[in-house]
Amino acid sequence: MNKPWLIIAGIFILGVAAILMVNSKPAPKPAAPLTDHVTSHPPIQTPATTAKTLPAHFEHAPSRSSLGPTLPPEQFTGLVRDAYRAAREIPQTIAQMPCYCHCDRGMGHKSLHSCFEDDHASHCAVCVNEALLALKLEREQKLSPAQIRDRIIEQFGQ
Repeated sequence: MNKPWLIIAGIFILGVAAILMVNSKPAPKPAAPLTDHVTSHPPIQTPATTAKTLPAHFEHAPSRSSLGPTLPPEQFTGLVRDAYRAAREIPQTIAQMPCYCHCDRGMGHKSLHSCFEDDHASHCAVCVNEALLALKLEREQKLSPAQIRDRIIEQFGQ
C-alpha cells in the first residue's frame, strides 16, 4: 500500500525539480564596459621598448606587384576615402609602416598596407590617421619611408 504513494511522491518531486530547472535563469553577467577601438587594445609601451612590441611592417620596400590590391577609394567618403587614396598612391611606403591598432596580432596583417586591402581601415581611426600622416610627410617634407616610420612610431607608439 505504501508503494504507490512512494511512486507518486517521487514523480511529484521530479516534476517540481524539472519545473525549477526550466524556470531558473542564469545569473546575469555584469555588463562589460564600453570601449572604443583604440582603448580596447593593450597599452603601447614607451619607445625604449618599442622594438619588442613594434607591430608588423616591412623594413624595406616590397615590390608593388607583391602587395595585394587595396579597395577602391571611391567606396568611401571623407578622410577614409583620402586614406584609401594614400594607400593607392604610396603603397610601398604604407607597407613599411607598422599599424598601431595592432591588427597584426588579431587579423594577421603584415603592415599598415594590409589594413587597406579590406575594409578594416574604414572602421579604424588609427589606420586612417597613420596613412594620412605618411602621405603628408612624404609629399610635404620629402621624408624617406624610414623617417616616416620613425615619426609614426613617435606619434602612435606612445
